[in-house]
Formats: sequence, structure tokens, C-alpha cells
Amino acid sequence: MKIATFNVNGIGGRLPILLKWLALAEPDIVVLQELKAPQEAFPHAAIAEAGYQAIWHGQRRWNGVALLSRVGEIHETRRGLPGDPGDEQSRYIEAAVGGVLIAGLYLPNGNPRPGPKFDYKLAWMERLDAHLATLVDLKAPVVVVGDFNVIPTDEDVYKPERWKDDALFAPEAKAAFKRLLDQGWTDAVRHLHPDETLYTFWPYWRNAFARNAGIRIDHLLLNPLAKALLKAAAVDLRPRRWEKTSDHTPVWIELAEPAKRKRAKRVA
Repeated sequence: MKIATFNVNGIGGRLPILLKWLALAEPDIVVLQELKAPQEAFPHAAIAEAGYQAIWHGQRRWNGVALLSRVGEIHETRRGLPGDPGDEQSRYIEAAVGGVLIAGLYLPNGNPRPGPKFDYKLAWMERLDAHLATLVDLKAPVVVVGDFNVIPTDEDVYKPERWKDDALFAPEAKAAFKRLLDQGWTDAVRHLHPDETLYTFWPYWRNAFARNAGIRIDHLLLNPLAKALLKAAAVDLRPRRWEKTSDHTPVWIELAEPAKRKRAKRVA
């Protein structure tokens, strides 16, 4: 089972990019971020024609997340991160697909720092910490997928000194991300590629992609049962080379199929 995350940076303008990549990479499950479209504007017909079911949580102009599947019915379990009933930003969606629980997220950017946006980012991460603590020990594979807007370590950024004042690289954000890992989650890409230079986002300016002046902020976290199924993980650089593309590129993992539970024999 191939599971991917892709911040499309606007589903309306980037739909051809997304459809081209779906046909090329053939992921089984995809979580999208930054739809930047209201609920009614999601291109569900084009997605269905490409062979995918979809659920989505849209928001006009900003945010927005979606989950696509070509391997079975999507059983939605949650829409919106718990812990703040007044939070109307579309940043979290969760569903069971093919025996795996998928938690899809678009974590707040938090800039400028300090300020209200950074405070919201840290509060959102506290809520995420509390919710993921209820999922990590489930008796099923769980994969937390998305744009975390956190650069975990110096190894995940080109020239760390240039990001020291940015909310994505703030000590508080990095510490909050580490607390998630300390619950028992595994950063899939770093687990399989501990020493490799891997980035998932490059700014549009200063020829950043050609210079590989990027950062790694798109992550897939696995609970212990999902980690046991992990076969491969990679960053797909191809879409970032295309014209009119997102400033992010997809990241994917491959899991072995979850073992089916054997039915207990009936006692005569």
C-alpha cells in the first residue's frame, strides 16, 4: 500500500499537476493540503475520473485538506482537530481505509513570530499532541500524514542559520514535534534515510529548487504497528520540476498489507 502526502498549494490552479502525478506515481492513498477552495469547489468529478474516491474539508481562499483512495471505501472518523470548538480552520481530516487509519493534517505556519499566529501554531500542536496520544497505541496501523510546517533538525534545512527566526524552525515548534515522536511515533523518511539530504519544499525565488536550497516539512509518522509494515519511503522530486507546480513535492511510503485477523474456530 503506497501512501503519500502532497501540499498542492491550490487545488484549482494545480489540478493538472495533481492528475499528472496521480497517473504517474499511482499512489493508493493520498492526503492533500492547502486546497485553498471552498467545500463546493473541490474537483471531485475529475478526481473520480482518475480512479479515486475522496473526502475533503475545504475553506475559501485558505487551508483545506483532502484524502483520496483508490484501494477501498473511505470511512471518515473525524473532521477537524478536537480541543477547540471555536476553531474554524480546515486543517485536519481522519479516516480508515484498507485496514489503516489515516490522519491527514495541515499544521499552521505560525509566522510572524512572535505573535498571535505563532501562539495559534503552538496551541494547535498541543491539541495534536493530545489527540495523537489516543491513536498511537491503537491495535491497527496508524499513519499521520501531512504538511507539519516544522523543520525537525538542522539536517532538514539548507543553511539552518537563515531560518533561525522563522516559526517553522523555532525551538518551541521543534520541541513540540519531538514530543510527538516521544509518544512512540516514527518519522518514516528519517527512519529509512537517516543521513540523506532530503527536502520537500523549495521557495519559488532565487532558483531555490535548482540549488536544492530547501527544507523538509512534509512528514509521515507511523505508530508501532504501521512501522512494522514499513517497506520503503521516498521524496518524489518529479512534480517540483514541472511548470506551474506547487512549491512542495510529494512524499510517500510503502506499507506491506496489514495481516488479516483469523477468525476464531467455532467450538462444537
